[in-house]
Amino acid sequence: MSEMINVEELFASRVFTLGKMKERLPKHTFAEVKRVMEQGGELPLATADVVAKAMKDWAVEHGATHYTHWFQPLTGITAEKHDAFVSHPDSEGRMLMEFSGKELIKGEPDASSFPSGGLRATFEARGYTAWDMTSPAFLKEDATGVILCIPTAFCSYTGEALDKKTPLLRSMEAVSQQALRIVRLFGNTEAAKVVPSVGAEQEYFLVDREKYLQREDLIFAGRTLFGAPAPKGQELEDHYFGTIRERIGAYMKDLNIELWKLGVTAKTQHNEAAPAQHELAPIYESANIAVDHNQLVMETMKKVAGRHGLTCLLHEKPFAGVNGSGKHDNWSLCTDNGVNLLDPGDTPNANIQFLLVLACIMKAVDTHADLLRQSASDVGNDHRLGANEAPPAIISMFLGEQLDDVVKQLVETGEAAHLIEGGKLETGVSTLPDFEKDATDRNRTSPFAFTGNKFEFRTVGSADSIASPNTTLNAIVAEAFCEAADTLEREMAQGKEFELAVHDLIKEYMSRHQRIIFNGDGYSKEWVKEAERRGLPNIKSMVEAAGTLTTDKAIRLFEKFGIFSRAELESREEILYETYAKTINIEALTMINMANKKYIPAAVSYTKTLADTVIAVREAGADASVQAELLGEVSEQLAAARMALKELESAIAQASAIQDAKAQAFFYKEPVKEAMDALRTPVDALEMLVDKKVWPVPSYGELIFEV
Repeated sequence: MSEMINVEELFASRVFTLGKMKERLPKHTFAEVKRVMEQGGELPLATADVVAKAMKDWAVEHGATHYTHWFQPLTGITAEKHDAFVSHPDSEGRMLMEFSGKELIKGEPDASSFPSGGLRATFEARGYTAWDMTSPAFLKEDATGVILCIPTAFCSYTGEALDKKTPLLRSMEAVSQQALRIVRLFGNTEAAKVVPSVGAEQEYFLVDREKYLQREDLIFAGRTLFGAPAPKGQELEDHYFGTIRERIGAYMKDLNIELWKLGVTAKTQHNEAAPAQHELAPIYESANIAVDHNQLVMETMKKVAGRHGLTCLLHEKPFAGVNGSGKHDNWSLCTDNGVNLLDPGDTPNANIQFLLVLACIMKAVDTHADLLRQSASDVGNDHRLGANEAPPAIISMFLGEQLDDVVKQLVETGEAAHLIEGGKLETGVSTLPDFEKDATDRNRTSPFAFTGNKFEFRTVGSADSIASPNTTLNAIVAEAFCEAADTLEREMAQGKEFELAVHDLIKEYMSRHQRIIFNGDGYSKEWVKEAERRGLPNIKSMVEAAGTLTTDKAIRLFEKFGIFSRAELESREEILYETYAKTINIEALTMINMANKKYIPAAVSYTKTLADTVIAVREAGADASVQAELLGEVSEQLAAARMALKELESAIAQASAIQDAKAQAFFYKEPVKEAMDALRTPVDALEMLVDKKVWPVPSYGELIFEV
């Protein structure tokens, strides 16, 4: 029988929550901290000292010996440097444990060791981490001991953001300021801020660790670079929501416990579409905490997997021919007095504030579809987007039948006089109740879908940080709100009635940007043609998307709201090119290594066995035509593999000689990747011909079904 788990006691037990802070801080200190958290500003050093001592005491009581400024550099993962609480012993030789407000507020990691995209020279080492008060400190426990982790932002000595959190926080302030202008126009004077709310559904694969360690491609690239398909994949659709295997269930149980301790609201778990694929979904939180928590989710998934003899694969496409993994980013906007700006209510056709917000988001997504696409770009995601398993690379919006009809009415007639109702769903079974049916179905092929009171951005890659997509979403919506507020305030100043001004603006935005709405099959070839007719961008790869960051339009947007400077945008574009080139280079070198040391030797050994068999059978006077035919097929594929290997080695040499980052990235995308595909084809064919006993690595069937 499973042990009893008290979730209420477990939850946030390793987090220095606001409640714990209130218990441990003097009243006036806590009030000052809360004021700065809610309203911004700087915490006086004396106050920071009090907070630091309380935080340290709590951490030490729970076994902590070190602290770290936990930050998110442009590597896509988190970083930490551990410092002990110990100080000089006193006169009697007793060790003192100290942690000051200065140490809490500011850290100084070596900035030269992280990607900067040219913002900093290699010899310019100084960088700073700054405490993000809005995200609570927490304790991590592993083989290194218990570590107090302080969420921080990371910037260079000259002030440029070198992380993903700083721009996110800037974007949250921008969208809050502009959204407040909108709600003020509708009479809400109580709200002090508007907070982007986010919930990130995390997909992942689990494979047996021993089998994982036999695959250099999984170790170095995170995905299989070779592999013939298993006889069974996901054709029977029997894995999705299926019974969770006991070994996986034990893993999920431990994962939940660890996440709950860290204050992560892990709520939903299930098998995903592909064999060995699963999903975990949390409850919604403010965007910056959701970003921090998603990083913790990915880190914890990997850590817990090791305890169960498993390895967690977060790559977007670890196995060819079966569904890859994504991360659905559920986004909404809520005032601090409890109003969800994306809640349509029972009568969305009459909810003018909601319709204006919707119109602004339509405008934002249509105007900046290229940036939204870029925000979900990474090397692994290129294998998913547009590949009939994930949302297409073409950005569009799904509103559903009900809202789509409302938009059409407003565009065509100027008013939405009626509303499509859901009605009753009759089960046809006397013992089952009939129930209310939603007025709108869902569309899993849409990259940006309205799902009742939020938008689900379905394009984000499973291994990627959700900071970038949410930064972009906040920024583009802030711009649309700003322009709408400017228009309404100007027209009202000129004497136009507010209701009429709002009505006209909604109709204008929806008429102009209606092209972004698509409720059909996003996987179809017809949609590609239709999107082109509508003038929607179709950006097919990460390297093509990178350049959208530095268009005049993008620079104006991000600089207007202080989210990115031109230099910060240019640096990020450079990092994307470098990341792509380095990633594909690692994959290509891994393929060369595996082909040279494993696959080709295995095939050569098998041809000898076959040749000996042919000779033996013939000497025995029997028909050796089958053996000879097989020998010929293996030899043919072996020769093709050897030739493709040489072509890949040549392509790598050419790529390495290219100095320009952009040109190099595009060379890796085309000639190098083509050479990689050309090598994989004969090797995968050999896997289907060579005796399993001779084949040097676990097959797809072993990896995804023997878990």
